[in-house]
Amino acid sequence: MNFELLEYEFFRNAIAGVVLISVACAVIGVYIVTRRMVFIAGGITHTCFGGLGLGYFMGWNPLATAAVFAVAGSIGVDAMGHRRVRQDSAIAVVWALGMALGILFVFLTPGYVPELNSFLFGNVLSITRTDLWIFAAFALVSVAVYAFFGRVIMAVSFDEDFARTRYLPVKLVNTVMMILVSVCIVLTIKMIGVMLLMSLVSLPQLVAERLTRSYSRMMLISGIVSLAGCLGGLWISVLIDVPASAVIVILLAIFYVASLIRRA
Repeated sequence: MNFELLEYEFFRNAIAGVVLISVACAVIGVYIVTRRMVFIAGGITHTCFGGLGLGYFMGWNPLATAAVFAVAGSIGVDAMGHRRVRQDSAIAVVWALGMALGILFVFLTPGYVPELNSFLFGNVLSITRTDLWIFAAFALVSVAVYAFFGRVIMAVSFDEDFARTRYLPVKLVNTVMMILVSVCIVLTIKMIGVMLLMSLVSLPQLVAERLTRSYSRMMLISGIVSLAGCLGGLWISVLIDVPASAVIVILLAIFYVASLIRRA
């Protein structure tokens, strides 16, 4: 390994960023996987593109508008679900609408949008100190939510109907967790991009699900797997000069295949 890279601030920021986001994705991703909501994450991810396009068109912070679109999309899916709309249909609506609005706003934006490729495909080496503070705050909030409401979250995750019979605040838990999922997705966009984001909130958790049935252990294992994939992908991408996001996803997929073989 070329440890001389650690002399550069951008590389240290990248390492710190993947550590923090791995912690956050461990908490959020396990909820997504246990609730069988992986495709909701995909729908929210693509809804973000509409927010990015609007941000560029209006001259606003694109991540802020992406966050608004992500939260609105998640609440929209939940609201349509309560109106007896099939979940996959609701996801298809917000997915398609978000992408269409994003394409429209980017087309209408005067000039060239220089950072669009970074948001679409990710650039972990562009993480700044400001990003690190934001990542750290979100990771802290995610861990705190689980620390205080872990048992309620687990009950809702594994059996929502049973949770209702115990008079647990199912709707509140779903709303809070969907907001956290949306914010997590937006914050992770800069690391691996819109197109590859689903992997970080699903593959490590699917690996953990193959190895344990304990909710807490799933979070721990998924965090370790996510961190190993991100750090390994970062080092490999630098050595062979390819995009880090692609290598990270390939490594996480290899880890999942290995977990399948182990349990075969």
